[in-house]
Amino acid sequence: MEFIGARPAVDLTYSDVFLVPRHSTVGSRLGVDLAPHDGTPATLPLVAANMNSVTGPRLAAVLARRGGLGVLPQDLPLPDLEAAIRWVKAQPVEWDTPIVLPPSATAADALRLVPVAEGHGVVVADDAGLPLPLSAVHGVLAATRLSSVPDDARLGDLIHGEAPTIDAEGLRTPRQTFDAVEAALTRTGAETVCVVADGALVGTLTRRSALRSSLYRPAVDRDGRLAVVAAVGINGDVAGKARALAAAGADALVVDTAHGHQEGMLRALRAVTGLGLGIPIVAGNIVTADGVHDLVNSGASILKVGVGPGAMCTTRMMTAVGRPQFSAVLETAQAAREIGAHVWADGGVRYPRDVALALAAGASSVMIGSWFAGTAESPGELLSDGSGRQYKESWGMASTKAVQARFGGLDAYERARKELFAEGISSSKIYVDPLRPGVEDLLDMITSGVRSSFTYAGAPTLSDFHVRAHVGLQSAAGYEEGKALPVSW
Repeated sequence: MEFIGARPAVDLTYSDVFLVPRHSTVGSRLGVDLAPHDGTPATLPLVAANMNSVTGPRLAAVLARRGGLGVLPQDLPLPDLEAAIRWVKAQPVEWDTPIVLPPSATAADALRLVPVAEGHGVVVADDAGLPLPLSAVHGVLAATRLSSVPDDARLGDLIHGEAPTIDAEGLRTPRQTFDAVEAALTRTGAETVCVVADGALVGTLTRRSALRSSLYRPAVDRDGRLAVVAAVGINGDVAGKARALAAAGADALVVDTAHGHQEGMLRALRAVTGLGLGIPIVAGNIVTADGVHDLVNSGASILKVGVGPGAMCTTRMMTAVGRPQFSAVLETAQAAREIGAHVWADGGVRYPRDVALALAAGASSVMIGSWFAGTAESPGELLSDGSGRQYKESWGMASTKAVQARFGGLDAYERARKELFAEGISSSKIYVDPLRPGVEDLLDMITSGVRSSFTYAGAPTLSDFHVRAHVGLQSAAGYEEGKALPVSW
């Protein structure tokens, strides 16, 4: 990356900078490769943050199916973390994992799990595991239909006719898959088709998910299973927890604490890397080149960068500690590159442009938190406000709510001491965008913007983008000029 003119002496945020187009031989945004090549199985440079309100097994599986990585948070009890990893590994790679509910469940039960949007729905069946005998499947109900019936309507009473099916055996190419799905849905008028193998339901597909399978490459492990990452803290039996998570199938571990450049982190890193687990070790958070060197020397291969830029974070206002994110990524990525390490830019992205700028500054991947929290796949149920708009609850990982969850096993006195100095937002409504209710919808929007950024820079790969990105400074008025007008002329 290079600046227009001299490198600025002040630190910069994403809104302070912009990308300048260059001569390009890249003919199409579909012709660029976004793979980070940072030692993880990711084929997209997007990582779901290890926040309790952001990443659970459902979101991690969906994200991996499209090439990104989800980081399961450290606050989950170890048995639950191990179970979550194994669940992700058991999910289908080629098709979607269905939401399965029994006939006795109600429309209200279903709408706490799926958004009221086209292409979303539930499978009604007598069992929930995959593969699911086709004889146990009653049918498929679209979320748009569920929103038009009484809340207490039983799903079994709403089924009319058999669910449309296609045979997995004949789906050998993305085009064959799309054509088969299109034919089945056109014939039946349904929105979702059941994929069947050997007389059992193995997954579902919609028109859009069938199309996505031709545009994205899944992030998979050596055995062809979906990839997933898990986080550990720096206290307690860090080595024991890391060993257990790796044994459960974690494809990378994130050794995580708010202030990553501290002796406790270095001790934890040495303990984890000394196990010889053979998977990437991510560590953070840091914002300086010195932090890069110390953490890499202690065993980290990827650095998590960002202090205070997150939407749920109040660190900078409470402590004055942090650093504008673009400059933090720029400095740490350069230092990491010189010693063969990589950087994940953690926080501060509000638009696809910010993701592109983080990558331009040298990040191999960008972590996203609150943006993904408001999707159907994030942990927790979908709630509705007085007007019927669906939302999810989100909270910061240093907030009172997170502290209560993390230290619930302590006695009342010690827990009260922890809660006294909690910071961050404990509860925030993140409304589901009716046009982009799922994490895949956000991936489409983000990657389309980032792919176009690569074509403007003339960069067919991420490593080329790191070199060819041309960055300028802008005023606040310049930033506002780039936004679309909210009203007509």
